[in-house]
Amino acid sequence: MRLIDIGVNLTSKQFRSDLDEVVARALAAGVARMVVTGTSLAASHEARELATTRPGTLWSTAGVHPHNARELGPERAADLSALCRQPEVVAVGECGLDYNRNFSPPAQQRAAFELQLELAAAIDKPVFLHERDAHEDFLAILENARPALSGLVVHCFTGPPAEAEAYLEIGAYLGVTGWLCDERRGGDLAASVRMIPGDRLLIETDAPFLIPRDLRPKPKSRRNEPSYLPHVLRAVAAQRREDPEEVAAVTWDNAEKLFRLSHHETDAMV
Repeated sequence: MRLIDIGVNLTSKQFRSDLDEVVARALAAGVARMVVTGTSLAASHEARELATTRPGTLWSTAGVHPHNARELGPERAADLSALCRQPEVVAVGECGLDYNRNFSPPAQQRAAFELQLELAAAIDKPVFLHERDAHEDFLAILENARPALSGLVVHCFTGPPAEAEAYLEIGAYLGVTGWLCDERRGGDLAASVRMIPGDRLLIETDAPFLIPRDLRPKPKSRRNEPSYLPHVLRAVAAQRREDPEEVAAVTWDNAEKLFRLSHHETDAMV
């Protein structure tokens, strides 16, 4: 069984002391490929640099999370544009809207989101998306931009079937995390997982965040790791009443297709 973790924050300080061991555990668990998430300009540069150290295993995204939208002025937009063109960078993002805490004002979030969608269209790369408490504005902006985009994934999707259906209608993939494994708050996601078409399904850990609540034996640390992705896979398969091997194969193919990993692997070797 081979798995691709489409969203893992390996540049987090929580991995600073044992990153090599974390990656080794992931590979031993069958997580053969990982996409390292960029959430700010600095983090995106770091994610891309990390990806260069393990070609064929690690790739990265480059973008500005809505929390950091205030940083994306004209000069930094040029920096982001150049970074996103690097072969290790397979998607623009993490970008989107987050009205939960509004660390950046909503107007700045929308401007940064639209700028990154325009960049993704210009360089023909997919977008890696974040949405929290902003579904209507987020969907409206995406619907307007969608004709020019090569692909999109709503990362760490947790919503009910109505929201899933809205994203599916515009051709989005949906990334499912260990949120599904939390009986207290995962009910909406469980219902959505059962209706996502196989060819739109992706899996991720979002490590070091969102450790599956039902891991047994319970880890001593609350830090999530990409090596736990098989647990997420089994939870998804159980909800869908499908064979885990089949879900693994489908999600592998979907990630390869969306991020063009084989194409980028060839580019990185030239």
